[in-house]
Amino acid sequence: MLRKLAQVLEAATQAAQEAPDEEGLDRIRIRYLGRKGELTVLLRSTGSLPPQERAAFGQAANQAKKRLEEALSLRLEALKAALAGESERLDVTLPGRRGFLGRSHPVMETMDEVVEIFSRIGYEVRTGPEAEDDYHNFEALNFPKDHPARDMQDTFFLGPETVLRTHTSPTQVRTMESKRPPVRMICLGKTFRRDSDATHSPMFHQCEGLLVDKGVSLADLKGTLTFFAHEMFGPDLPVRFRPSFFPFTEPSAEMDMGCVICRGSGCRVCSQTGWLEILGCGMVDPNVYGFVDYDPEIYSGFAWGMGIERMCMLKRGIDDLRLFFDNDLRFLNQF
Repeated sequence: MLRKLAQVLEAATQAAQEAPDEEGLDRIRIRYLGRKGELTVLLRSTGSLPPQERAAFGQAANQAKKRLEEALSLRLEALKAALAGESERLDVTLPGRRGFLGRSHPVMETMDEVVEIFSRIGYEVRTGPEAEDDYHNFEALNFPKDHPARDMQDTFFLGPETVLRTHTSPTQVRTMESKRPPVRMICLGKTFRRDSDATHSPMFHQCEGLLVDKGVSLADLKGTLTFFAHEMFGPDLPVRFRPSFFPFTEPSAEMDMGCVICRGSGCRVCSQTGWLEILGCGMVDPNVYGFVDYDPEIYSGFAWGMGIERMCMLKRGIDDLRLFFDNDLRFLNQF
């Protein structure tokens, strides 16, 4: 009986090691360890042996069963590992996938265009912090604590005296604090206001410009911004300036250009007026010079501010500001 047990164990172990797949391995398990399996039948025959042989045979049979179960388990692990390797193997016959190169966002492209235009006429690019103190964001720009003009800008407050900048104008103040005239600079960057709809976003980009020197006049302001509009939108585009109000400029103006959609005939985009507002501007208020120790009797200057997203919308015919921030590749791939 011991010899027959050894023969059954050897045959079963070899069959397990050669099983081609999990289904074949399961058949071997049933053949030898099932209810009517060969090894199971031998175990049940222990009672038919002489009493003095039963203990030794029973021990040997249990060890044989354990060894066969280990062989089956090892083979199952090997089959699963081989199957996983098959699934992870690189199939060199598959067609290749074309890589897609990144491209500039339309807002960033517009910022680059603005910088290129003003760089050609001598303006340097300056940067400033996005988290500003109340002094640079409001007070030094002629917004007193109780000035109603503060209500024109819905502000995100980070603390009693700290805000997310509502415009890039604080960089103009910081530049004048660190530099004596002549000053000729632009600042582009993110600004933040509590507003969100088709034409407003709580985060948007602005470009502010400043020129301070001796003998600067309103004619210089009009000439500079007319040059910019013609370079940005075309030389035949009509422009006009309308009186307005900003706390840090006096006199102040809004600059309009002929509607790029209807060419002045009137449409939904320009509210049938034939004109589109593009920026605010004005001569620097002499009160601002008092905060940066410039003598308003010697120096004069002008400043302006424009929304980059608005520039981009007008130049590319986009009617919803939110498209810039949805990250929809179908939209972005058009540019």
